[in-house]
Amino acid sequence: MVHYEPMNPVRTALPVPFLAILAWSCSPGPTAPADLVVVGGAVLTVDADFSVAEALAVKDGRIQAVGSAADVRALIGPDTQIVEIAGKTVVPGLADNHLHRVGGGDGVDLSRVRTMEELLGAVTERARAEGPGELVTTNSDWHEGQLREQRLPLRRDLDRAAPGNPVVVVRGGHEYILNSQALEKWEITTDTPVPEGGRITRYPDGELNGELVDTAKRLVTLPERPPRSLEERVQDQVEEYRTLHAAGLTSIRHPGSSLEHFRLLEEMKRRGLLTMRVTFLMRMRASSAAAVDAAIDGWGLEPQAGDEWLRLGGVKLGVDGGFEGGLLREPYEEPWGQGGTYHGLRTMPQDVFNEVATQLGRRGWRVATHAVGDLAIDQVLDGYEAANEVTPIAGKRWAIEHGFIPREDHFPVMNRLGLLVAGQHHLYVAGPSLEKYWGRERAEWTTPMRAYLDAGVMVSGGTDASVIPYPPLWVLHHFVTRETISGGVFGEDQRVSVEEGLRLITHAVAFLNFEEDLKGTLEPGKLADFVVLSDDPREVPADEIQVEMTVVGGQTVFER
Repeated sequence: MVHYEPMNPVRTALPVPFLAILAWSCSPGPTAPADLVVVGGAVLTVDADFSVAEALAVKDGRIQAVGSAADVRALIGPDTQIVEIAGKTVVPGLADNHLHRVGGGDGVDLSRVRTMEELLGAVTERARAEGPGELVTTNSDWHEGQLREQRLPLRRDLDRAAPGNPVVVVRGGHEYILNSQALEKWEITTDTPVPEGGRITRYPDGELNGELVDTAKRLVTLPERPPRSLEERVQDQVEEYRTLHAAGLTSIRHPGSSLEHFRLLEEMKRRGLLTMRVTFLMRMRASSAAAVDAAIDGWGLEPQAGDEWLRLGGVKLGVDGGFEGGLLREPYEEPWGQGGTYHGLRTMPQDVFNEVATQLGRRGWRVATHAVGDLAIDQVLDGYEAANEVTPIAGKRWAIEHGFIPREDHFPVMNRLGLLVAGQHHLYVAGPSLEKYWGRERAEWTTPMRAYLDAGVMVSGGTDASVIPYPPLWVLHHFVTRETISGGVFGEDQRVSVEEGLRLITHAVAFLNFEEDLKGTLEPGKLADFVVLSDDPREVPADEIQVEMTVVGGQTVFER
């Protein structure tokens, strides 16, 4: 717990040695009393030299000074709020480069189950509560990698858990698993054609095992949440951001959402309720240049419009699946018995992707594309090259989302086009599953932050919540240690330093969003977004550290 020290007006008479502190050069000057000072611990600025200070001062929502405790205390006036942190550590506000939402929805919560028995028990409990014949769904915020058994619950498992109910287990954003009643409800049989870009998986005996991947999910229509009033939706979003503040997040990037969601955030900003700084990517499923134009014209938005609270960051596209559908040059191992012929899923044809990306470039919109496998990255680079020939994109910070399996030949193209990679800690949860799908060598290479950094590719960190649990300190822990929840260390040679890891979830995310001059480091003139941690991540493993306080624009939005 931080301690708020009483004001001491006598301190205002102390001289301010100008050269001893870094002071905001803009008005107000360094002698103006601060609104807030934080003293008594270490301040990791994450600037270019990773400077460490003793204290910081805030004025008008921005960093006024960073320096020694004595110099910063000299800025205390009669109305200054003083926060004594008693040996704790201040870091820039944490950021997430790819966050959909907190939690995985309204279904059965599987985020904390650790065995198949616990998972099936939770489904059974919900089925009993709902009554016979009622649909049971789960949330998406879990992965089989968190289970002791390291496997999915399939149709026959779910039949035993809830024999009297249709059950749809939602796993991440790319997969459903249905029991027999659910397959019957949606009339899915062994004769159902497999949609292009999807997979309907079977047991070794040829019977359906209930797994529907990527575009095959469209065979199932889950009931929509009942309509909610504007006030209810505002309150839901307020509560969600409050939860994220408790994890130390001050900035997030929503990777592909709806116009309705963007308008909701605009309304929250208008009312002064937006406490999270948001970069927003629009979702698009266009299949032609004409469809791109229709979508953009329908939005009525200008690309990159916004301010320090809410900013458009481009359009999100996708070309392959997730864990179980990443598009790879070399075939998968044999998790589905396809005789070495399965390379993953292509969810957008190359020619369509080229046309869509090119038209978005013409219209001035940045593009960020979901690409997991190396063959998917090939496709993205080909499409970005095509767009670049029509409208140069170098310097516009187009991005690749996830980028699990880059190859050495990708790095020069990424650098030539000025591309950024938004990587996340999927391996932390899914390591054993990825080893089963792709073999140990490719699993060890997943999201190789060391290789990206060494190649000069600008990469940032995030979670992909609700697909993966969201605490940003887990992201730091994983990339520094390469540890996983249940599979030990994967790719030890891809570890980064604590300093590099902290930059991945602060300055690098700001750079991804063209906001490096506003935030991401604790330097005079930048937004006063920072977090007080229980311990110094250079000395204590990040997964053992607690967030004590989160401050956005000089205002406390969370205190433990």
